[in-house]
Amino acid sequence: MRKLLCIILALVCTTAAFGQKAELRKGNRQFKKGEYAQADINYRKGLMLDTTSVAAHYNLANNLYRQENLDEAAKQLDASQLTAGDVPFAADYYYNRGDVAIGQQDWQTAVNMLKESLRRNPGDLDAKENYIYARNKLMEQQQNQDQNQNQDQNQDQNQDQNKDQNQDQNQNQDQQQNQDQNQNQDQNQDQNQDQKDQQKDQQEQQAQLSPQQAQQLLQAIQEKEKQTQEKVDEKKAQALKSRQKEKNW
Repeated sequence: MRKLLCIILALVCTTAAFGQKAELRKGNRQFKKGEYAQADINYRKGLMLDTTSVAAHYNLANNLYRQENLDEAAKQLDASQLTAGDVPFAADYYYNRGDVAIGQQDWQTAVNMLKESLRRNPGDLDAKENYIYARNKLMEQQQNQDQNQNQDQNQDQNQDQNKDQNQDQNQNQDQQQNQDQNQNQDQNQDQNQDQKDQQKDQQEQQAQLSPQQAQQLLQAIQEKEKQTQEKVDEKKAQALKSRQKEKNW
């Protein structure tokens, strides 16, 4: 029973491998014709028969790249598990992975992958050209990030300065208002005190006069008012006489 089981498993594995190769060959023919949708179906059928197939993942990734499905292409390339040990295909894997990263504008990944490709195939001119392009884009991106960071820092500094200035202005305004209020209060207090002092002086003067002196002071004031009134009446009479003279003439 153990020997027979092993034979059956071997036959199943052989059948699965044969079926997968048939699906991959169909996919490759359709890929060359530009029939990418149909090729996609056959490559995925091949993966269903063997999920560890390097060729199925790799070819499906190339087909997805032609359909501009870059994210899925990157996943399939990573799933192909082509490593440094796979010497015949490693340079191509890193080249394709870097090319996909360029399409995604993931410049750091593109530089890393294309550098690995050139390490394995230094004479690949396309890899060199793409590596230089990705490296320049990465430098440009880093410069823009630095400029944006500096702008953000300057903006934050300006905001902090403006905030401090506004706080200082508000503090100065509050101080000035308090000073003005204090000055007004002091002036009012001084005026009130002066009035109180004058009233007090008058009261003291009145309190110091005897009844006889008060009577004499009152008579003097009345006499002064009488004299003033007589002068006013005299001026009115002269003015009336002058107007009458001018009229008669």
